[in-house]
Amino acid sequence: EVQLVESGGGLVQAGGSLRLSCAASGFTCGDNAMGWFRQAPGKEREGVSCISCSDGSTYYTDSVKGRFTVSRDNAKNTVYLQMNSLKPEDTAVYYCAATSSSWCAGGYDGMDYWGKGTLVTVSS
Repeated sequence: EVQLVESGGGLVQAGGSLRLSCAASGFTCGDNAMGWFRQAPGKEREGVSCISCSDGSTYYTDSVKGRFTVSRDNAKNTVYLQMNSLKPEDTAVYYCAATSSSWCAGGYDGMDYWGKGTLVTVSS
């Protein structure tokens, strides 16, 4: 059984930082990809970032470029999302997801496994 467990969410003031972690079990990223999505209240889930576990290629949605950094530790089967210069509009539940494909090309629909999410709240 594949499990993705997120951690690291919490309450932070605007301008602060948080690091999210996603520990995978039953799934080895290897040649596949993992991503971070978020869903704010009343909004659709959106893709935030993707990382290829094979070559480390990354993708970021425009609104987080230069502020968020995704990384992976293949030995620990864990993916991280370092979030700096947080803004109130970053407030959302952040989900980790994994795909059996080599890239997150299919977006939300292309992900095969999902974590339960971790709440990030940024106060102004």
